[in-house]
Amino acid sequence: MPEKVNDRKSTLMFITSMLIFGTIGIFRRYIPLPSAFLAFSRGIMGGLFLLAFMKLKKKDAGQKLPVSAFIGLVVTGALMGINWILLFEAYNYTTVSVATLCYYMQPTIVILLSPIIFREALTRKKALCATIAIIGMVLVSGVTAEGGTRGGDLRGILLGLGAAAFYASVVIMNNKIQGIEAYQKTTIQLLSAGIVMIPYLALTGGFSSEGFTVTSVLLLLVVGIVHTGIAYVMYFGSMDGLRVQSIALLSYIDPVSALFFSALLLKERLSIPSMIGAVMIIGSAIVSEMEPGDR
Repeated sequence: MPEKVNDRKSTLMFITSMLIFGTIGIFRRYIPLPSAFLAFSRGIMGGLFLLAFMKLKKKDAGQKLPVSAFIGLVVTGALMGINWILLFEAYNYTTVSVATLCYYMQPTIVILLSPIIFREALTRKKALCATIAIIGMVLVSGVTAEGGTRGGDLRGILLGLGAAAFYASVVIMNNKIQGIEAYQKTTIQLLSAGIVMIPYLALTGGFSSEGFTVTSVLLLLVVGIVHTGIAYVMYFGSMDGLRVQSIALLSYIDPVSALFFSALLLKERLSIPSMIGAVMIIGSAIVSEMEPGDR
């Protein structure tokens, strides 16, 4: 079987999708709407965009799914929606940089849960990477700094870690749902993420017009269509032209670009210990995914 070679178009599409994902925290800062409503809008708009894309490209959007698989996708979609709410709230309480780094503890959580859920051996390398990431998270949290972590930042950190835990559960459950076309799978999950927000928004008054301005609506459309619909189309559209290891490594453009954009546009600065912690978290995640023979 010929060796798979990275395609230039696929590489550019994937990198672009990662850069788009990396700016979502910036946009959230300027949308004065509840996180639940933002999650609802993102799920519905993103799901409808993917559905329209599949119809346009004549992809199979009507594949019959086993009931168990469909329920699994709805559940993972609901978990995805909760994950978004926690992440969007984290951006409100701490910096985009710190919230992003907390969120990227997800690979570490998956590593630690894999021996229990997948019966995979926790290798020395993965255990070391997980330990380094946890130490990095302690440095990022600021608990070692003089005066410790402020209340608002601590709440943002906990929300970010909560988002990481829910994202890890989505990753784990997705590994158990096999044989479904990627676009159809993601469409069901996105729509489910939006729909499960409706009862919560109805009970909490989240559909009120407070916070709606021309600017906030335009930014909301960008998050729903660009950060979700277009970004996912580019993300999945690039998969066939990239090696597995390349996908794993290029995925870290997302958190790195988020740190860069937050420093450039929001003037957020990481302390020296936080910078060291950021390198430890992202570096350990990259190393843990680099396996011999990956293509």
